[in-house]
Amino acid sequence: MDKKKIEEQIYEQIRTVFDPEIPVDIYELGLIYKVEVRDNGVVYLEMTLTSPACPVAESLPMEVQEKVASVEGVVDVDLRVVFDPPWTKERMSEDARFALDMM
Repeated sequence: MDKKKIEEQIYEQIRTVFDPEIPVDIYELGLIYKVEVRDNGVVYLEMTLTSPACPVAESLPMEVQEKVASVEGVVDVDLRVVFDPPWTKERMSEDARFALDMM
C-alpha cells in the first residue's frame, strides 16, 4: 500500500466537495483538519463546518466520507466532525480568499 499516493488521491477527492453556499471547495475553505492513512487502509479524517448550525451539517460529511471511501486502497473511513478548534476565515487558503473577494 502506497500511503502517500492514497493520501494524494484523497485530497483530490476532497477538493471536489463544495459547500453549496460558497463557490470554494472544502479543502481551500480550511474545513479539513486532519487526514491520516493508517497501515490497515483505514483513513482517519477530522473536519469541521463553518458553523455548528450549517445547513449541510448532515450531508456534507457524508459526501466527504463517500468520496474518500471511493479511493482505491481505502478500506474504511473514520470521519469525525469536530468544532475544536472552531473554524474561522483565517483557515481559508489565499486562493479561497481571492475567490471570495476577501483579499
